[in-house]
Amino acid sequence: MLAGLRHDDSSVRLRAALAAGADPDPEFVEPLVERCGVEPVFHVRDMLTWALTRHPEAETVPRVLAELRSPHARARSQALHTLSKIRDRSVWPAITRSLLTDPDDEVARTAWRTAVLLAPEDEAAELAEVLVSQLGRGGRETRLSLSRALIELGEPAVPPVRAASDHPDPLVREHALATERLRRDPEAGFADAVEEAKRVVSLGPDGPPGE
Repeated sequence: MLAGLRHDDSSVRLRAALAAGADPDPEFVEPLVERCGVEPVFHVRDMLTWALTRHPEAETVPRVLAELRSPHARARSQALHTLSKIRDRSVWPAITRSLLTDPDDEVARTAWRTAVLLAPEDEAAELAEVLVSQLGRGGRETRLSLSRALIELGEPAVPPVRAASDHPDPLVREHALATERLRRDPEAGFADAVEEAKRVVSLGPDGPPGE
């Protein structure tokens, strides 16, 4: 199994991760976590995370938490993803502002999803403020991830998102308006919500005179 995790063939690595999860052993935790931090193939990383969830939390959680301080973005992102699957709410204090505002978009996106899953009810309003501070960031996928996180967070996110619709930065206003549109109408597509938000920002809520 250990040799398989280092194999050049991704299908071999996938089978090794599956084997590690099917027959858990505390000695597997370290190599599984290490491989998570460098594995380039998504479905193999997902299997590595699954294998870790099959091991006792007392063994996995401390080692995965240590990866949040890694200088490597992939390691931080996959550690956050693994914590979201383990769903041990006691790790909430480790989901820091620095992770929620990480300069790497994939790390930040994973932190947003994980934070919404793990945040205690009395921390939701503060989390919403941090998430709202990221409105207007990145490309389409990053913005959609943030909108989904804010919507999933629920009522605590509504006031700060609405307030951001008056932000001086037009990109922030557009993103806030698109998020609010999606919250009101979950069936609306993100692209349509963004286009409507752009129209509102450029023309105002009523459009041009005589429209």
